[in-house]
Amino acid sequence: QVQLVESGGGLVQPGGSLRLSCAASGNIVSIVTMGWYRQAPGKQRELVASIRSGGSTNYADSVKGRFTISRDSAKNPVWLQMNSLKPEDTALYYCNAYTWSGADHWGQGTQVTVSS
Repeated sequence: QVQLVESGGGLVQPGGSLRLSCAASGNIVSIVTMGWYRQAPGKQRELVASIRSGGSTNYADSVKGRFTISRDSAKNPVWLQMNSLKPEDTALYYCNAYTWSGADHWGQGTQVTVSS
């Protein structure tokens, strides 16, 4: 119903920046909320940031003031601007979409590594 593809990950030094992109296809008009999650080795997947159809946003405390989630009017693409990156931001980042029908969709993930 909805397909998601992430891009923009890579290796960056502490204090650097990256911008992730989530491209959605299919029945994107059905999307209620889109978000970014991340999972570090040995840790559970956690919410990083989300944005609802009305434009409201939510951020994990650990990224507030450093990360910004945004989208175009068609909910495609969804961006995650990451500034002042820290080693603890290293993780596999996943795009998520939740639809009016109650379906939850996930992308394949893009790796972000913050290291000197």
